[in-house]
Amino acid sequence: MKEITVPNDLSAAKQPEDLILEELSRCGYDQNVSFAIKLALEEAMTNAFRHGNKCDPCKCIHVRYAITPERIEIEVGDEGEGFCPDEVPDPTLPEFIDRPHGRGIMLMKAYLDEVTYGDNGTRVRLVKVNNKQES
Repeated sequence: MKEITVPNDLSAAKQPEDLILEELSRCGYDQNVSFAIKLALEEAMTNAFRHGNKCDPCKCIHVRYAITPERIEIEVGDEGEGFCPDEVPDPTLPEFIDRPHGRGIMLMKAYLDEVTYGDNGTRVRLVKVNNKQES
């Protein structure tokens, strides 16, 4: 896996995004997959910045990724205290529809094949499988 660490700054978060999108293109992924990865990565990076690292400029965001023509795997980690993903309310329920929390997680799960959390919620693993591979 390739690794990159960036300062806890949303403009710095563009660096790993650009590298990952370039690699997706080299591996032949189409625009739909690139869009899904871009959206999920932006959500994961924003969550790490805002919720994990609490906008603290002294902290960093850690990104690990491996991209092959068959599979995309990205891990985004923060230096925060973590959280329990199961405790995030479902943003589609009527009582939570007007709250912004949980929408990023919902979007990541909608666009990717796997979204899992580790290290007490300080790390999210994003996986997209290329279903268009010829056998």
